[in-house]
Amino acid sequence: MAKIKSIEPNIADLVNGWLKNYKLDYKLEQESLNAEIDKALDEYKSKNGGSGGNRPDAKLLLQDKNLNYYPVLIEYKGYKDKLIKLDENGNVDNRNSKNSPNYKNINDYAVNGAVHYANAILHYTSYTQVIAIGVTGYKNDKEEIKHTIGVYYVSKENFGIGQEIGKYTDLSFLRKENFDDFIKKISELSLTTEELEALKDKREKEINASLVKLNNDIYASEKGLSENDRVYLVSASIMANLGIPGEVSPLEKSDLKSSQEEGNTDGEIIIRKIKSFLKKKNLPYTKQKLIVRSLENTLLSDNINKAVNGESQLKRIFAKIIDDLGIYYKIGLTTDFTGKLFNEMYSWLGFTQDKLNDVVLTPSYVANLLVKLARVDKDSYVWDFATGSAGLLVAAMNEMIIDAKEKIKSPAELEQKILQIKAEQLLGLEVLSNIYMLAILNMILMGDGSSNILNKDSLTDFDGKYGFGKTEETFPATAFILNPPYSAQGNGMVFVEKALSMMNKGYAAIIIQNSAGSGKAKEINQKILEKNTLLASIKMPIDLFVGKSSVQTNIYVFRVGERHQKDEIVKFIDFSNDGYTRSNRKKASNNLRDTDRAKERYEEITNLVRFGKSKLNIFTEKEYYEGHIDPNNGADWNQSAPIDTRPKLEDFKKTVADYLAWEVANLIKNTDQEEAKSKK
Repeated sequence: MAKIKSIEPNIADLVNGWLKNYKLDYKLEQESLNAEIDKALDEYKSKNGGSGGNRPDAKLLLQDKNLNYYPVLIEYKGYKDKLIKLDENGNVDNRNSKNSPNYKNINDYAVNGAVHYANAILHYTSYTQVIAIGVTGYKNDKEEIKHTIGVYYVSKENFGIGQEIGKYTDLSFLRKENFDDFIKKISELSLTTEELEALKDKREKEINASLVKLNNDIYASEKGLSENDRVYLVSASIMANLGIPGEVSPLEKSDLKSSQEEGNTDGEIIIRKIKSFLKKKNLPYTKQKLIVRSLENTLLSDNINKAVNGESQLKRIFAKIIDDLGIYYKIGLTTDFTGKLFNEMYSWLGFTQDKLNDVVLTPSYVANLLVKLARVDKDSYVWDFATGSAGLLVAAMNEMIIDAKEKIKSPAELEQKILQIKAEQLLGLEVLSNIYMLAILNMILMGDGSSNILNKDSLTDFDGKYGFGKTEETFPATAFILNPPYSAQGNGMVFVEKALSMMNKGYAAIIIQNSAGSGKAKEINQKILEKNTLLASIKMPIDLFVGKSSVQTNIYVFRVGERHQKDEIVKFIDFSNDGYTRSNRKKASNNLRDTDRAKERYEEITNLVRFGKSKLNIFTEKEYYEGHIDPNNGADWNQSAPIDTRPKLEDFKKTVADYLAWEVANLIKNTDQEEAKSKK
């Protein structure tokens, strides 16, 4: 059978003819569009997975009536069935089951290749909206060219996955007189909350895979770096590469020259960029100084700046970080990015055996649960007394902004509310300086809730006041969320007592070692219940922190400002089966799988705590129990549904029936044996 020949040259001739006819300034494969885009395409992994050299068949840079620029990247193929390859969810299938690039699809299909190029633009340039076009075709029996077109919008808003804009038979939508209507159609594209969550989950799995790759690479290849060095190098690289549009240009790999000249070493260049970045971010001057001082010890050390074969270790590491992670923090994922980074970095080291073993960050799905249990909304004032990487505050901020978008219909009012949420309605305290650095970075990436992240001991140095802005005013906390260090007094309940004593109203949700509720924090718990009500005690899965800690944890939920009455109903929930299956394989791309309706189970837990047993659906009364505690006890917070051991009439009837059935079966068997003997 003769092999079908590609008609790609014919497709290229057809489409380029359209572009010429539309009087558009298009550039072909080898031509330059502009330095920024050219560089991005060259830096990004090629369609075959090699180092750089991406060359779209045609490319344009178009401007709408609002003077916004849109890169347009076009890829041609010459076979009937090579327009696009979609995954099972209908998305462009550019990632394999291990969450690494699927270079076969990227190379073989026109739209997949164009979306790949678009991600290079998102990764390495300031452009956040890209149009990716694939065109392919074939010749029919009459030697007529039949073509098909795929047109996709690739942006920060859809996390770089891409959305189909519409069906087209030519590219006349790119003509100057049609382009504004085309952009209007893009602006009307929308994703449902479920679709956004699915895309976010997909990207988060990619983050995990990229972090594993990056960390393994640095751990195996870069010698002489301590745990703190690695944290600071990642933080510094991201801050230097972020940039601020129109204010501070992002630091690029090419800006680092590995020079040994005093004042121009790679470390000094990065420090200068970070200073500019922090200054334009309007961070308090004392906080700017603290951040720079923390980073300087690592970035300015001789060894890391020393050039070997013309390249410093610092430049090499900076390049790895930007190449592996750049896309994720630039597309604006609303996730605890640095929390994932932290957990991955430390999982490769002896960290879990040292004195800081209890610094274990909360998984994002548990952070979201705590936020919902604490009833966070757009008007909440949320604080965390052991903030770690600020993952809980990131989850709270996301929930507040979602609520604001649902309830505020004025764009101007919504913009002001989001600014207020980030600047005034979040406060976190972290005493460990290296982890504090991650919290600052996390909230900067979230854009920017870092104002009131304080490097203080919440038990001894905090007076309840804002750290920035309204420094003479008390933070009016209405929601408290916490995953404390379990080595602290009462397994960490001392943080809870301190925070709740500084609140007048609201709710609190904490996750803590469950021995805190069965005796380890007896006196502290008694004190807490003098002014607060325990609403729920939730037993969490034993493997929740697999690979980092193996302690049994519970979530305790409180209503703040009301003394616990002995007749108060407490909801005890066994959440040992939360629907997730976890593993602890260091090089696995996904150690968390939803195997039994996990998302539905987490939603049901929230409803059970809020509304009671009427919300039982997946769970039964074996896992849900409404009981009471003695507010003067403090060690009776971990209860389970009582098991009734008394025999019931039905049990007796069943036992008798089973016995009679056994007797009858034996009688029949014996009769059959006797008859058999008599016939012999």
